[in-house]
Amino acid sequence: MAVAASANHHLLLLRLHPRRVTSPRTPLVRRNLISALSTASRRDLAPGIRSSFAAADEASPNSPPLVEQPGGKMVVELVGAFNELTGRMGGALSTTSSSRLLFKTLKLSIPLLQALPLAPDGRPPLSRALSIACLLADLQMDAEVISAGMLREALEAGAITFHEVKSEISISTAHLLHESMRIMHVPSKVEILDDESASALRRYCLTYYDIRALSLELAVKLDMMRHLDYLPRYRQQIKSLEVLKIYAPLAHAVGTGSLSLELEDLSFQYLFPYSYLYVDTWLRSYETEIRPLLEVYKEQLLQVLKADSELEMMVDSILICGRFKSRFSTMKKLLRDGRKPEEVNDLLGLRVILNPRPGVDMPERGERACYRTHEIIQTLWKEVPSRTKDYIARPKKNGYRSLHVAVNVSEEGRVRPLMEIQIRTKEMDTLASGGAASHSLYKGGLTDPSEAKRLKAIMMAAAELAALRLRDLPSANHRGGLDIDHRNRIFRLLDKNGDGRISIEELTEVMEELGAGSKDAQELMQILDSNCDGSLSSEEFDLFQRQVQFMRNMEETDDHCRTMLGEKLQMSDSTGLIQVYRKELGDKLAVS
Repeated sequence: MAVAASANHHLLLLRLHPRRVTSPRTPLVRRNLISALSTASRRDLAPGIRSSFAAADEASPNSPPLVEQPGGKMVVELVGAFNELTGRMGGALSTTSSSRLLFKTLKLSIPLLQALPLAPDGRPPLSRALSIACLLADLQMDAEVISAGMLREALEAGAITFHEVKSEISISTAHLLHESMRIMHVPSKVEILDDESASALRRYCLTYYDIRALSLELAVKLDMMRHLDYLPRYRQQIKSLEVLKIYAPLAHAVGTGSLSLELEDLSFQYLFPYSYLYVDTWLRSYETEIRPLLEVYKEQLLQVLKADSELEMMVDSILICGRFKSRFSTMKKLLRDGRKPEEVNDLLGLRVILNPRPGVDMPERGERACYRTHEIIQTLWKEVPSRTKDYIARPKKNGYRSLHVAVNVSEEGRVRPLMEIQIRTKEMDTLASGGAASHSLYKGGLTDPSEAKRLKAIMMAAAELAALRLRDLPSANHRGGLDIDHRNRIFRLLDKNGDGRISIEELTEVMEELGAGSKDAQELMQILDSNCDGSLSSEEFDLFQRQVQFMRNMEETDDHCRTMLGEKLQMSDSTGLIQVYRKELGDKLAVS
C-alpha cells in the first residue's frame, strides 16, 4: 500500500507540475499526516474512502491490489494531495489544527470532485482543484485559503453548498468562498472596461474584499489563463483583457509578484500574439547568447561570497540564480518608454538569496549579510550608483524588501548591458515571490481600531463604482433615438420579417448569400444565442457586434505594435527564428 501510494503520489506530482523537482517530505509533514490520520476515525471518512479500509481488512490473497479499487484510489489521492500541499506550505502549516482542517477538506472534496464530469477545458475537476490549491500553497497561504481553493470547483459545480462548507469545514472557509465568488463577477459591474473603470474596480476590490479571498481568485485566474486554448478567440481575448487590466495589477498590489508577472505575460500572449512573438523571439535569442556569460558571473560571485570569512559567520547557505525576464515588461520598456533594445538594462540579472544563521537576532543578521554581500560585489564589478535601490532600509508599500545593485560588466573592446543583482534573505525572497499576501493584515477590516476610516473608504469606493455604472445609463431627457437606430441598422436588415428577432432561417439565408451553408449558420446561432431560445434578440446581436469590434481593435493594435517592434528589434515575419517560434504559439496566431 505504501509503495503504491508513493508511486501514485509521484505520478500526481508529474501530472500537475512536470518540471517541478520536489524534495523529500520533511519529518514535520509526516507527523502532520500521521496526526491528521489519527484524529480522523473511519466513520469520519467519506464513504468511498471508508469502504476501502473495510476492503483492506477483508482482503484475501486473491483479491486485487487495494489501489485498483475506487476507494483505494481515493486514499492514494488523499495521501498524495496532503503530502504535496503540506510540503509546499512550509511555515504556513504551523499548527496541528491547520493540518486537520486541510485533511478534513481533502476527505470531503476528493470524492465530490472525482464524481464530477470533465471540466470545459478537458481536465478532471480534481486536477483543476489541486492545481489551484498548489498555487495557494506556493504563496504560503494558510490552510483556510487552501481549503477554499480545493472546494471552489465543487461549489461552482453545485456538488456542495455554502451551508455544508460552513457546517463541515469552517465558517471562515465558507466566508472566503463566498467572497471569492463575489470577486469573480467584478468585471460585470461596468459596461466598458477602460483604464478608468478598471482602476476603480481594483480600488473597490482592495478596499472591500478580504485579501485572502483576492489571493484565491488570483490563483483561479492564473489556472484559467494557463488552460485557455479551448475557448473561441474572442473569449480568450476578453478574459485576457480582464486579467491584464484588473487581476494582474491586483496581484501586484497584494504582493503576489510571481502571479502578477505570469498573468501579464499570458494575457499579452493572447491579446497581442504577434507582438508577443517578436518580443519572445528577441529575448530567447538574447538569452541564448548571454546564458553562458551569466553562468560565468554566477560562479564567480558564488566563489567570492563563500570565501568571505565575515559573511560565513552570518549565513548558513548562499543561493545564486538567474532571473526570469517578463515579456510584457520588456514590451512596455521598448514601446511605452521608447527605449532602444540596447537600453533595456536588466536583461542580465542575478538574484542572491542568503539563509542567515538561526538565533534571536536572525532578521538583523540577515540584513547585515545583505549589505556585506553588496560590499563584496563592489570589489568585483563597477557599480552604477544611480541604479542602486535599497528596499531593505525603505521597503515598498506592499512589504517588498530587497537590495538592487546594477554593475557594469563590459570589458575592453566589448560593451555589454548592465547586470542587475538582487540581494535578499530567504524570508525576503519568499515574500517577494508571492508570500506577501499571506503576511498581510488580512484579519483586520471593520473590527480593527481604524474601523471608521475603513468604512469611509469602502463607501467612497462603492460610490465611485456606482457613479461609473450610472454614467453609462441614459438621462431622462436623453435624445438618443438616432444613435440607437444607427447601432441597430444591421440588426433590422437581418430581421427581414420585422418581428424584433433574427431566426435561424433568416440567419441561414444571409449566410448562404455570403457563400456559407446552413451548418455555419447553426454554429453561429449556438454561439450567439445566450438564452438558447433559437433566435437572436437585438441585445444578443449588439453584444456580438461589440465582440467583433473588440477583436478588430485588438488585431489593429497588435499589428501596430508588431510593426514598431520589428523596426526596433530589426525583425520581420520572414526572420528565421520568428518562423521557428511561431509554430509554438499555434492557434494564437491564427485569427479565427
